[in-house]
Amino acid sequence: LDAVVLARAGLARLGRLDAVTEVFDPMQMLPAPGQGALAVECRAGHNEVDAALVELLRGLDDPDTRAAVTAERALLAALEAGCSAPVGAFGEVAEGEEGPELYLRGVVVASDGSQSVRLSATGTPDEADQLGRRLAAEMLAAGAAGLMGERVP
Repeated sequence: LDAVVLARAGLARLGRLDAVTEVFDPMQMLPAPGQGALAVECRAGHNEVDAALVELLRGLDDPDTRAAVTAERALLAALEAGCSAPVGAFGEVAEGEEGPELYLRGVVVASDGSQSVRLSATGTPDEADQLGRRLAAEMLAAGAAGLMGERVP
């Protein structure tokens, strides 16, 4: 083997960060859409206990993370790509000139690494879903479909 790429978080859990020789910046290697985000599901609307739990969990929600993951997942869905597709996406909210802006970067790579389509788009956190779909349309127009193999409608 010339190299092995492992998740840093997994090595941290194993107490093996001493084995890490390089950490990729997300701009070098875009993660899978939604990678690293946690979601909590619960039953809602059935009784007062459910309502109280929903309110308690609402305090854990991070609006910027929600917007980023919404955009990333919308990109993946609009590309009609599954979880094993060669698609990377990274959304982040940062302060822009006119308030918060959502930056979304996406990449589709041929399985042999010979070709890629890498594009980005900017919008507001409130339009996260539309931003992801818009970027996917631009990527498809640039030839991304031909790099993914079989798509999942």
